[in-house]
Amino acid sequence: MTVPTLAHPANPDLLPLLGRTPLARIRTPLPAPHPGFWAKLECLGAGGMKARSAVAMLRGAHARSELRPGATVVESTSGTLGVGLAFAGQALGHPVVLVGDAELEPSMRQLLRSYGAELEIVDRPAETGGWQAARLARLREVLDRLPGAYWPDQYNNPDNAAGYHAMARELIGELPELDVLVCSVGTGGHSAGLVEPLRRRWPRLRVIGVDSVGSAIFGQPARTRLMRGLGSSIHPRNVAYDAFDEVHWVGPAEAVDACRRLARSCFVSGGWSTGAVALVAAWAARAPGGAAVATVFPDGPHRYLGTIYDDAYCRAHGLDPDRAHTAADPAEIPHPGAVEATGWTRCRTVADPLAVRT
Repeated sequence: MTVPTLAHPANPDLLPLLGRTPLARIRTPLPAPHPGFWAKLECLGAGGMKARSAVAMLRGAHARSELRPGATVVESTSGTLGVGLAFAGQALGHPVVLVGDAELEPSMRQLLRSYGAELEIVDRPAETGGWQAARLARLREVLDRLPGAYWPDQYNNPDNAAGYHAMARELIGELPELDVLVCSVGTGGHSAGLVEPLRRRWPRLRVIGVDSVGSAIFGQPARTRLMRGLGSSIHPRNVAYDAFDEVHWVGPAEAVDACRRLARSCFVSGGWSTGAVALVAAWAARAPGGAAVATVFPDGPHRYLGTIYDDAYCRAHGLDPDRAHTAADPAEIPHPGAVEATGWTRCRTVADPLAVRT
C-alpha cells in the first residue's frame, strides 16, 4: 500500500449539506396492513446516514488533538461508514484508507475509490469474529505502516453516537408525538445517539432494536450472515443495551420481502437494514390503540441492485422473490439464549452479553 496523499484541501462548504433529511410516511403493507409509520430517509443526505457520525468522530478527535491536520484516517467498514468517512475526509481535509472485505460489492468499491478513498480488501474471514475480526486485524497492520494515522474506532467511539444528536433534534421538530422508535443495530451509534434526547422529549418512548439473524450483539451465537449493515460478530461498546425495551432479529428473506414491497408501492426503499426496520416498524404501528412509530432508513436501494433486487441472486440464496416469506407477527423467545433465531424473532429481555457472562 502506498502512503495516501491529500488530493484536495479541506472543503468546509460540504458541511452545510449534512443532515436535514426528509421524513416519509410509510403505509405499505409489510406484510399486513398497518396505520403507517415515519421513516427518516438518510439516503437523501450528502454522504448518507453515517456521514453524521463520521464528521462527529473526526471533529471530536480534532478537539482532543488525537487527529493532526491532514493526517490519514483509517477505518474498517462494510460500506456505509466508508461513504460517510469519504465525505468527512473531503470536508475536513483528511486522506481516508478503508479496510473492507471480499464481500464488499464491486459498485461500492468503485464508489469509494471515486470519492478518493484508498481501499484495503481482506480476502478471508477470521476463524473467530468473521469478517469484522479480519478487517480489524488488517486495520492494525495499516496503522503500523502509517505513523500518525488516526483510527476512529466506530464500534467503541462515543462520538459515533453524538453524531446523531442533530437527527434527534430534527425528529423532535418534525413529530408532534412519538411512542416507539425502531433502530437497526450494528455499531450501536445511531440508536445510542437518538434515544437520550428523544426520551427527554418523550419520557415514555419505547425503543426496539433490530438485529440480523446470526449476529452476536444481543446474545445470539455469531454465524455467517448474508445481511450487511446491521448485526455484528463482535460486541460493540457503543450499543446502549439498557436503552432497549426489546430486540427483534430479522432474516434475509424477510428483509428482501419488505424492501421489494416498499419499492413497488411507495418508491422509498433501501438495503438490508431498511427492510428489517420497516418490517418491525409496521408491526409496532399495528399495536392495539395505535402508536406513533418512527424509524431510520439508513440507505437507498442502489447498492443492492445486484443482491436484494436481483432475482437470480435471491433464488441462489434461497430467497425466492416470487414467494412471500414473512409472517404477520414474529416468533417470541423468553431470553436471547433460549433458541437460535433463524427468522423474525422477538425478545423482551435485553442485556449486555458480556455483562451477563461476568
